[in-house]
Amino acid sequence: MKIGLLSDTHGDLDPKVFEYFDQCDEIWHAGDIGDRAVTDALRAFKPLRAVHGNIDSKELCIQYPEDLKFKCEGLNIFITHIGGKPPSYNPRVKKLLTQSPPDIFVCGHSHLLLIKRDVLFANMLFINPGAAGNHGFHKIKTLVRFDVNQRLISNMEVIETGKRGTITGNRAEGMP
Repeated sequence: MKIGLLSDTHGDLDPKVFEYFDQCDEIWHAGDIGDRAVTDALRAFKPLRAVHGNIDSKELCIQYPEDLKFKCEGLNIFITHIGGKPPSYNPRVKKLLTQSPPDIFVCGHSHLLLIKRDVLFANMLFINPGAAGNHGFHKIKTLVRFDVNQRLISNMEVIETGKRGTITGNRAEGMP
């Protein structure tokens, strides 16, 4: 299964996402969606799993949960928007990780790309894909793409789609 991962679109969906995620089986969005048109466009393109973030409207918060836990190719996945980073998780998330560490923990919010193993939580893979949108302090918009096959994670790729503030096409409306 090929996964396309993004976060912090803040209402701006770069058309390059559709090119880079074309071969993906699923897209995961780690919150701060910003506009329903973003998730509508992604859902029309590929199966989508998403959580809401702290800037999202009440409508998006109703449609997408704060936390999402599921299995993918035998691995336990946990996605939330505000999670912190190893070893400085926020207290709510740290409690959840301590109770039941997932194989892969995904969060957004910081706009800082970080992928690393956390040995404190059973060698859990921590992924923050950075920010894919144009709002925030990040300089480069990033996406992550990887494969999961029978409990193995491979082909981890970081994709840069351009400088923050540059829009290579329309916002989410009318995509792809």
